[in-house]
Amino acid sequence: MCHVIVTCRSMLWTLLSIVVAFAELIAFMSPDWLLGFPQSDSSVSRAGVDSGEYRPSLGLYSRCLRIGTRGGGVTCGPYAGTFREVASGFWQAAMLFLAAGTLVLGGVACISIFSLCFQSILKKSIFNICGLLQAIGGLLLMVGMMLYPAGWGSDKVISYCGPEASPYRPAECSLGWAFYAAIGGTLAAFLCAVFSAQAEIATSSDKVQEEIEEGKSLICLL
Repeated sequence: MCHVIVTCRSMLWTLLSIVVAFAELIAFMSPDWLLGFPQSDSSVSRAGVDSGEYRPSLGLYSRCLRIGTRGGGVTCGPYAGTFREVASGFWQAAMLFLAAGTLVLGGVACISIFSLCFQSILKKSIFNICGLLQAIGGLLLMVGMMLYPAGWGSDKVISYCGPEASPYRPAECSLGWAFYAAIGGTLAAFLCAVFSAQAEIATSSDKVQEEIEEGKSLICLL
């Protein structure tokens, strides 16, 4: 019989697991990892009007920049048509680790939803299994985040950040929100791994067992 068990700690763990997976996915796809030095439309400046200064951005495989010389809007899209065209070998490796970590966290997020009804898999606690997977996912993300700055010396980054750009030194570039979102998601993945133990304790408490023995199929505890 399926017992739907909802506690504050288990629900918080489920929601946090979903948020972390989405945060990493959005960060991975975003072009806002590096913000280049300010640029302007030279033809518009010569016309004596607002130069329309903007900052191009560069992601793992995509970028945002202004196309044309008449003050057109900023266009975003992939700069790499294939995996081999990614700016740096370090970025290629970082993408593999980040994608693997995000995939693991996404799978755990899906499983966490079913944890409301199923608390074990093959007699093993689903929370302990998910916690272990989240720790592995966090480690994969951490390796990816360590490899990413090593690619700042590539020709692509130099064209955005200036000739002084080098590994772990972005020169005239600044870090975008996607980089910080990925860092936050990595730390939150480890937090989820720790918090999964609390979710396990909450769903296997004496109060829960008492309500199961009373024949209740929906159990909600604070």
